[in-house]
Amino acid sequence: MTRPSNGISAQRRQRGAAAANTLPLGLAALVLASGAALALTGDDGVQDTGADQAPSVYPDLPGAPPPATEVDGATAESADEMQAYSEVLTGTELTFDLVPIPGGTFLLGSPADEADRKDHEGPQVEVTVSPFWMATTETTWDTYSQFMDSMDKKLRERGAAEALPQDAWADAVSRPTPPYVPMDFGMGTDGYPAICMTQFAAKQYTKWLSMKTGRFYRLPTEAEWEYACRAGTTGPFSFPADEVNEYGVWFDNSDGQYQPVGSLKPNGFGLHDMHGNVLEWCIDAFSEDGYADFAALAEDGPVVDPVRWPDALYPRVARGGHWDDDPDALRSAARRASNESWKMQDPQLPKSIWYHTDAEWLGFRVVRPLDPPPFEEWGRWHDADVEKITIIQDRQRRGER
Repeated sequence: MTRPSNGISAQRRQRGAAAANTLPLGLAALVLASGAALALTGDDGVQDTGADQAPSVYPDLPGAPPPATEVDGATAESADEMQAYSEVLTGTELTFDLVPIPGGTFLLGSPADEADRKDHEGPQVEVTVSPFWMATTETTWDTYSQFMDSMDKKLRERGAAEALPQDAWADAVSRPTPPYVPMDFGMGTDGYPAICMTQFAAKQYTKWLSMKTGRFYRLPTEAEWEYACRAGTTGPFSFPADEVNEYGVWFDNSDGQYQPVGSLKPNGFGLHDMHGNVLEWCIDAFSEDGYADFAALAEDGPVVDPVRWPDALYPRVARGGHWDDDPDALRSAARRASNESWKMQDPQLPKSIWYHTDAEWLGFRVVRPLDPPPFEEWGRWHDADVEKITIIQDRQRRGER
């Protein structure tokens, strides 16, 4: 297959044009002007005017953790007791699989002599990662749509699902606003990875999932993600470089779109699609200086469970490469920085806090640490971390746009 000179497949251009043609009349010029609680300061900026606030349409989050549902294999007191299990999305028949990732020490980043290496993949730093479980595949539309479309609430309202003890917690979590076009862009939903969400949306999904199950789920740190991807290997990939078509969905074998999760071989930890298919969100901020800040902490030994907490909306880290990439972007150490162009087609002002409309190759998978933080600290991993996202979220929680 001949790669287009602009790096965008013909199928992707056609899907983008088709999606644009489905926009309701006048939506491309939509500006939020319905309330004094928001004042526009730019394409993506808002400020709080201090106007009177309407009460929230969401219930308050209870102050204690939700009760945990019983799932075989999901309980462990130590790393030795950890085993693979299938999480049940409480109140549905939907499940997804997780495998234990043993704690250990490795070199984060790529060596200076690795082919196609970028400067921001170094310097290599010795890092120790604590044990955690990781989903064997990227989060699929099957489960993500339960959150995005509030299917759990709608089923209860229609009497098609019974009330559950976890509802008080799950119903308190903010849900995405309706998308203006189908976010799968015609590529399929049944068994396919969910895409186009912001990091905030992915974090809110992990919050909702935690409340639904009573187990603490979150996005992986960048160090956890690379450790899991490498699965004990030290080369560019977790597999022989000449076997990329057996392990990774990329430009030449993707047929111009993402593929069902778990279609190809897993790595040594049993994780599918760590190389290609869709990029995966990590929790960290992206730094062009790579791991220089971590290296400064490693003088006396490995850095334990490092995380670079974001303090701005961009850039943040995504890992793994995607279906429209070349193999160099699928390497274990390859990193991608989020940017505003990922939501260029979004017609709203300010831009949506939920969707990256131009990122048809961006998704995520969840992790669950063996030793979770106290319930009162879950929010650091789940909630908005910049003021303008919080302002818009608060407005939407009051039923406003």
